[in-house]
Amino acid sequence: MTTPAPQKTTALSIGVMMFSSLKSPVYRLYFYATICHFAAMSMQIVSNPYLIFHLTNSPALLGTMSLVSAAPMIIISVFGGAFADRLRKKSILITGMSLLALTSLGLAFALVTNTLNRETPSSWWILVIASFLQGIIMGMMMPALQAIIPEIVTRDKLMNAIAMNTMGMTTLNLLAPVAAGYIIGDNANYETIYFIMTGLYALAMVFILFIPAKAKIIATGNNILLDIREGFRYIAKDKTIFRILIFTLIVVVLAMPFQQLMPIYTDDILKVGPPGMGLLMSISGAGALVGSLFLAAMPGKKRGLMLLLSGIVAGAALTVFSFSAMMSVSMVVIFFIGLAQTFRNTIGGALLQTYTENAYMGRVMSIMNMQWGLMSVCTFLAGILADRVPVQWVLGSLSGLLVVLSLFFLAKFKNVRKVE
Repeated sequence: MTTPAPQKTTALSIGVMMFSSLKSPVYRLYFYATICHFAAMSMQIVSNPYLIFHLTNSPALLGTMSLVSAAPMIIISVFGGAFADRLRKKSILITGMSLLALTSLGLAFALVTNTLNRETPSSWWILVIASFLQGIIMGMMMPALQAIIPEIVTRDKLMNAIAMNTMGMTTLNLLAPVAAGYIIGDNANYETIYFIMTGLYALAMVFILFIPAKAKIIATGNNILLDIREGFRYIAKDKTIFRILIFTLIVVVLAMPFQQLMPIYTDDILKVGPPGMGLLMSISGAGALVGSLFLAAMPGKKRGLMLLLSGIVAGAALTVFSFSAMMSVSMVVIFFIGLAQTFRNTIGGALLQTYTENAYMGRVMSIMNMQWGLMSVCTFLAGILADRVPVQWVLGSLSGLLVVLSLFFLAKFKNVRKVE
């Protein structure tokens, strides 16, 4: 009996592996929906900070706007995760996308009617209230958006499916921020951005409508607070899941506030304005795209090690970015920030969804989703400090702490480092 020769890895086989999740019609609908959702979010990353900075010229209010979305996102997310384990995730997503579309539409009309403008000092509260509402909606919706993936693809395809999502998101990050920056331009044309975002959220809702609903609604009949408590007990009991969650929270909280404070860099330090900010965000998206392409094609090996190394890379690159006053240097290092962000997001999500029991998927994803609210708290504090201390030292300190903590996890927690 002869042993069959091992199959050679070719460019074609890598390509087939890279896009294997798209063979599923249901996953394609989900993919298209998330593409629309991420396109709107990518534009919002540019439009919201620049609009509040345009209205107030205040670094502290840049952080305040993040803070008002943090509390509802943190609190509501745990309820969103519990509901995602009890209700049809499709229904939660349809409701969430609809409400996001209405919020963007409200901002667009406030700008068109001149209700929200620079000449009316108190009008910036409209944007802050909208940010608060977006925090509530995202807190309720995002656990379901993440937890529905294992219902669409098999567990062995999770890494590829999440990487494909990231690839789609980061491809848009190459285009959407630049488009948003140039649409805003010198004429402060914000209303067009919010009308476009409204259409994108509405289109995402339409795609979700065609995703087949899960036949069985998982509902325990218990009090929702008891379900939340049981979710925390499950996470605390599983040390690997607990430590992966803690590490992903650390990376996001320490590495991501730079996005909200980017207008200070692009206006006051690099002096390149909204188009320059859009360009930098697109280069970050290019790094994320390279990372997602790599992860989509790779087998599920050494994922824990790569997750921990991504924190070191993100911290080191962000430290250089924080103290750079040259656009050329900033353009180089922000590529690696985007690369590391993709590794953290894709690998962290894939590991959690691979090793979490189905009954607890929404609640585990809700804790992962809390990272964005915690990031907003850190961004608020960074914005307050940036009024008193040079912003370079504020973000440089956060990135340095990220390097130290990533090295600690790498050395201390073997169960995370060795997880496949």
